[in-house]
Amino acid sequence: MARVLQILRLKHSLFYQTHRTTMGSVPLQEDTRKIFWAAVSAVLPPHMLQRSLKVTDCGDSSVLECGGIEFSLNRNLYLVGFGKAVLGMAASVEQILGKHLLEGVISIPRGMEESLKQAGRREMLLSSGSSIRVMEGAEHNMADEAALEAAGEIQSLAKKLTERDILLVLISGGGSALLPAPFPPLTLQDKQTITKQLAMKGATIQELNTLRRTLSKLKGGGLAMAAFPAQVVSLILSDVIGDDLDVIASGPTVYSSYSAKECLQILDKYHLRGTAPGAVEQVILSRSPTLLNDNFSHVHNILIGSNLIAIGEAQKESIKLGYHPVLLSTSISGDVKQVSRFYGLLARVICSIMTNSPEQQQLQQEILSLVDKMTIPNLKLAYWLQELQTYGDLGAVCVLCGGEITVLVHGEGKGGRNQELALRVAQEWHDTQEGMKDCEVLFLSGGTDGQDGPTEAAGAFSYPGLLMDAQEKGLNVEHSLNHSDSNGFFTRFHDGRYLLVTGLTGTNVMDVQVLLIQKKRRQ
Repeated sequence: MARVLQILRLKHSLFYQTHRTTMGSVPLQEDTRKIFWAAVSAVLPPHMLQRSLKVTDCGDSSVLECGGIEFSLNRNLYLVGFGKAVLGMAASVEQILGKHLLEGVISIPRGMEESLKQAGRREMLLSSGSSIRVMEGAEHNMADEAALEAAGEIQSLAKKLTERDILLVLISGGGSALLPAPFPPLTLQDKQTITKQLAMKGATIQELNTLRRTLSKLKGGGLAMAAFPAQVVSLILSDVIGDDLDVIASGPTVYSSYSAKECLQILDKYHLRGTAPGAVEQVILSRSPTLLNDNFSHVHNILIGSNLIAIGEAQKESIKLGYHPVLLSTSISGDVKQVSRFYGLLARVICSIMTNSPEQQQLQQEILSLVDKMTIPNLKLAYWLQELQTYGDLGAVCVLCGGEITVLVHGEGKGGRNQELALRVAQEWHDTQEGMKDCEVLFLSGGTDGQDGPTEAAGAFSYPGLLMDAQEKGLNVEHSLNHSDSNGFFTRFHDGRYLLVTGLTGTNVMDVQVLLIQKKRRQ
C-alpha cells in the first residue's frame, strides 16, 4: 500500500511540473475563469436535454422516453416552462421533439432572449416558426405584472388538457418569481412586499419557498393539479441545496402539504407579524391545513441538472490546468460573514500544508472548530486536509464548492451575495497576509445564472492584498460592506477588472466558488 501511495505521489508531482511549466505566466484569474465556465457549460440546456430525452419514430407511432418511462406520442404533447434556464431548455426540447410538440408557453426573465442573441447563443433560441410562445418578466428576479400574465397563460393551457394529453414542464431556478399566482385576496403587490421583506431579513430559500407555496395557486403542486388528468412530466434543473424538488421553483408539480403553524413561525422569526401585508396572514389562516392533494400518480418529476454535475466538470478542468482538485461541498450555506471566515481560514490552512508551515496544526484546529458551528451537511474537511498532507510536494490546489449563502442587506448600496462574499474573504485575509507570503491565492464566487443580485455581474474575484491595494486607491472596503455596496466597490476597483461578467448564461444551479492556491516558485 505504501508503495502504491508513493507512486501516486510521484505521478501527481510529474503531472504538476509538466502542466504548470506549459502555463507558466498564465494568471490565476484566467485559470479561474476557465474552471468556472467549465462548471456552467456542463449544465447548459443542450447538454442536459440530450441526456434526458429520446424520441423513437416507428411508422405511424412514436414513443417519448424520459427518465426510464415511455409515453406514446399522438398529437398530444404540450409544453410549459418557467425559470432562468427555460428558454434554452425549450429550444433543445424543440430540436429533439420537433413535429410532436403542439403548443407551449414559457415564462423567462426579461432580457434573456436578447442577451442570448447578443452573445451569439443561437442554440439556446427557439426557431422562427416555433409553436412555443415566449413571455418575459420578473426583472431582477422579482415577480411583476408581466410574470403574472404569463402564469395565467400557463394555467389556462394546463387546465384545457385531457387524460390522453402529456404536459412537459420545464423548471429551473428563478421559476418562483416567473410563476406568480397569488391566492385571493392576496395581490401581486402583497406578494412582492412579503418576498422583499423576507429577503431583506436574510430568510433562507427554503423559508421563502414555504411561504410562496402557501400563498400561490400554482406552486406547491398547484400546476400539477391544474393539469389533471393529463400526464405531467417535469424536467427539473436544481438551484437549491440538497436538490429538494418541492423547493425548486417552489415545487409546482410536487406533492405538497400546508402548515399554517410553520408559515407563522417564519413570520415570527423575522418579526414580520403585523408588518407584513394583512392578506398574507389571512390566506395562511384561511387555507385548509390538510394535504393539498393526494393524487399525484399522473406526475413524473425528473432531475436533469444540479450543482454537483457542474462542479464535477469544473474538477476535470482544474486537473487539465495542473491543479490538485478538492471537491469539498455542494452545500455551502449560511451567513456570508461566517462563510467568508471559513474560506479565509481554508486558504491559510492549505497554504500552511503546502509550505509545511509551523502554524499548520493551530490553523487546522481553528478551522475545524469553526466548521463544527456551521450547518453544512457532509463537509468532510478533516478528511480532505489529511488527504492533502499525504502528498509530498503539492504545487497548486483547486478547492471547488457550490451552494447559496445568505446576506443581510444594509443601506442603499448595490451588490449581490457572491460579490459580497468575495469582498469579505479579502477582508479576512487583510491581517494574515504574512502567513501566506509563499503562496499565490485567488478566490472567486459566481452565480451560474450570470446575475448576482440586481447587478450586471455574476460575481467577483478577490486576493489577499486586495484591501491594501484598495486603500491606496482611496477605496473604503468597510464602508462598502456596511452599505451592501460590493458591486459599487468592485466597479470602481481597477475599473471592474475583478468583477466576473458573463451575461445571462441560460442556466442556473446556484453558485460556484473556486479557491486557487499556488506555491510561489523559488527564485
